[in-house]
Amino acid sequence: MRYRPCYYLFVLFFIVLAFSSCTASVQPSTSNLKQRKTSPDDPYIIKGVNIIPMTPENKIIENATVVIKDKKILSINKPAPGKAKVIDARGKWLIPGLIDMHVHNLADINFSANYPAKGATLFADTQNFMLLYIANGVTTVFELSARVEHFGQRNEIIKGNVLGPRVALAFLIDGGSSSGNVANTPSDGRQTVRIAKAQGYEFIKVYSGLNIETFKAIVDEANKQKMKVVGHIPNAFRGRLEEAFVPHFDMVAHAEEYSKQSNNLSDEDARRFATLAISNGTWLTPTLTTMAWIANQTRSLDGVRNLPSLKYVHPLMQSKWLNSNHYNQETDPKRIARIDSMVDFHLRLVKAFKKAGVPIVAGTDAGVSGVVWGYSLHDEIELLVKAGLTTEEALASATRLPATWLGLEDKIGTVEAGKYADLVLLDANPLDDINNARKISGVFVNGRWINKKSIDTMLNDLEKWNINNKDKFDWKKRSEY
Repeated sequence: MRYRPCYYLFVLFFIVLAFSSCTASVQPSTSNLKQRKTSPDDPYIIKGVNIIPMTPENKIIENATVVIKDKKILSINKPAPGKAKVIDARGKWLIPGLIDMHVHNLADINFSANYPAKGATLFADTQNFMLLYIANGVTTVFELSARVEHFGQRNEIIKGNVLGPRVALAFLIDGGSSSGNVANTPSDGRQTVRIAKAQGYEFIKVYSGLNIETFKAIVDEANKQKMKVVGHIPNAFRGRLEEAFVPHFDMVAHAEEYSKQSNNLSDEDARRFATLAISNGTWLTPTLTTMAWIANQTRSLDGVRNLPSLKYVHPLMQSKWLNSNHYNQETDPKRIARIDSMVDFHLRLVKAFKKAGVPIVAGTDAGVSGVVWGYSLHDEIELLVKAGLTTEEALASATRLPATWLGLEDKIGTVEAGKYADLVLLDANPLDDINNARKISGVFVNGRWINKKSIDTMLNDLEKWNINNKDKFDWKKRSEY
């Protein structure tokens, strides 16, 4: 049995992606967000800041002056232009924008019966959704079940109509009788990869239902198409895990992909899995927060109900998480005990992978009940520290290392001249305490500065809209929308 919502990944296409409003008449107000936006071309000078560059040597630059112009970091500690907006950052700390390597972004959807030319019946307010990332300093995300609507969202961000993160897109391929993109033969697998490449997708995600030969063909074809592969270890490899580690299987998307291969969740198994991964050059996105939330919900929904960030989640999703939560409906004591043991094993697995030298990146599976977009990345890096990473290693897992895996290391991931101005200004040093990464004073998004006051105002507007429209959304009646 699968415990993670990725078991229902194709349901994500039709369910979790339903962050939305019924009609234009009930769209939430963004409180003149566009009027608050500064131009990305406005030059800025950040004065007196302490820089944590997150380069491999990561030498802190104290009391620095940073010049931002034309969306990029123009210079560090060099003569500044005379005409620029000045940010007094004395006593504050500057880090690269954060990267979540496993998300499921919400987009327009059709819940009712379809017919030609019908289109969506519920429409997402993309700005309200993307605000959750920006409020938390998340300036790049990796969408692991991408569809055409996500291209549209990304284009709106690039055009400047929406303030949001950079979005990398992975095309998901499953096997069996799944309702999504299916391949059950090697030739179909190769052709599906070629189609994804032609349609503009940048990465391939493999899923649990693939058979062994089709999986291998997909990974091989993706390499030929210069597309990295991320995802699940198909269920067909149970009992023969070594065969899954073929060249160019680039990253495993969950720690659970390993725990499902272990009968006793032993440290010995964790070390064996780490050896397989490092030998094949396969990275890991543990998504520790997802399994922790699943364990929490098997007993009670109080954790979700009392979640401080729940008020920023669309009322329809709140209704789903609190009134149609399938994790809370399965109360078999043996299942609950197994999930608890998996939560513990995943922490030990991370320790073993760190010791073996396997690169670890932060991802959250955002969209799972309780795993709130943006906020969950801070939960994840805090769990990585609990699992044995240093604060610096945890920050690297959400900055430099993801940028490297995505092939964006020349553009983002560190604070260096010439890179895009995706930056987070903090009130305290996160190297002293990883929780300080939550103390955000402001965020640069592709060179555009959003201060804490603006972020708080936008979040307050979103909360008010959610409260005022809560009674209009009922997950069990979604097909009527």
